[in-house]
Amino acid sequence: MASKRTEEISSFIVMDVLEKAHEMARKGIDVIHLEVGEPDFDTPDRIKAAAITALEDGYTHYTHSLGLLELREAIAAHYGGTYGVAVDPGRIIIFSGTSPAMMSLFSALLETGDEVIISDPHYACYPNFISFFGGQPVTIPVSEENGFQYHPEDIEKRITERTKGIFINSPSNPTGNLLSAGRMASIAALASAEGPPYTISDEIYHGLVYEGAAHSILEFTDNAFVLNGFSKLHAMTGLRLGYLIAPEAFIRPIQKVQQNFFICANAMIQKAGIAALQEVDDDLEAMRITYNTRRKFIIRRIRELGFGLTVEPTGAFYVFANAKHLSHDSYRLAFDILEKAHVGVTPGIDFGRNGEGYLRFSYANSLENIAEGMDRIERYLDRR
Repeated sequence: MASKRTEEISSFIVMDVLEKAHEMARKGIDVIHLEVGEPDFDTPDRIKAAAITALEDGYTHYTHSLGLLELREAIAAHYGGTYGVAVDPGRIIIFSGTSPAMMSLFSALLETGDEVIISDPHYACYPNFISFFGGQPVTIPVSEENGFQYHPEDIEKRITERTKGIFINSPSNPTGNLLSAGRMASIAALASAEGPPYTISDEIYHGLVYEGAAHSILEFTDNAFVLNGFSKLHAMTGLRLGYLIAPEAFIRPIQKVQQNFFICANAMIQKAGIAALQEVDDDLEAMRITYNTRRKFIIRRIRELGFGLTVEPTGAFYVFANAKHLSHDSYRLAFDILEKAHVGVTPGIDFGRNGEGYLRFSYANSLENIAEGMDRIERYLDRR
């Protein structure tokens, strides 16, 4: 019999939608994918070239468990240049994606029964990461009318002696909204100067911002964990490269987790990460401009189709649209749209109870496919 912790873990519903869509595709059905948050762009050529060169140069062996120093220095320089913060490369650990980084973080941070505050809605996997290591997710509902932003006073009311972390994600998955600098500063002020609680900031969608600016939590406090990586901004999802910036006291404990369970990240991909930070700004800007064109188009079409959208998303590549006029069962609605309209969308319930009644649309697909997907949904709604 499987362990209780794996029996109790919930599925990642967007993957259920995607896998059903793949089953349909094998039967010859053309499905438009607006469910999955994966860039449709190819990885920039200079990143691929750096990986190939690294392979040819023999980067096929273990690296230091913290990661290549050259990459950690490049990340520190990136945070210095982008946010004006000084980060010691010794506080950076490289992982094969942000998911193992998050696992290592919570394995070092949590004892059984410790609490981590998260927003609702939230990235679908956050509660499972927390619970898997014996923690307790404490959810705080955030509203569409407020752009799905935390109220710091709501967080303060939920802090207890068991609170180990306050989790933020800006730009956000699933909403695409940004936390303002003022709110981030207020949240950082709720955390202890020495911890806990610590602020945990998922910054994976930084760089994918179309109005305003994303702020790193490190602009407001050093007593924080930062999760980031290369999958989204650099279109490197399959290359699996991420990192964690952590308070100094946690580096050695997390390093031991890395040594025992992951050893190190892929050596040649770490070299490609350096190129991603230093050589492809023009490619990234071209992708960002294209995403913004898609964003404006899909927002217009979603509103034309009658979905609710009080505050327009300004980051990532998602629109979290209110579909309560159609159904309060977003799971059933999403699969009905998939089966009858042949368009994949993600049900809001995947992102927490407060996401029920919403659908997440991803615009990490071509404008042509987005337009076709919207037209199919329009015909589906006409039939309803």
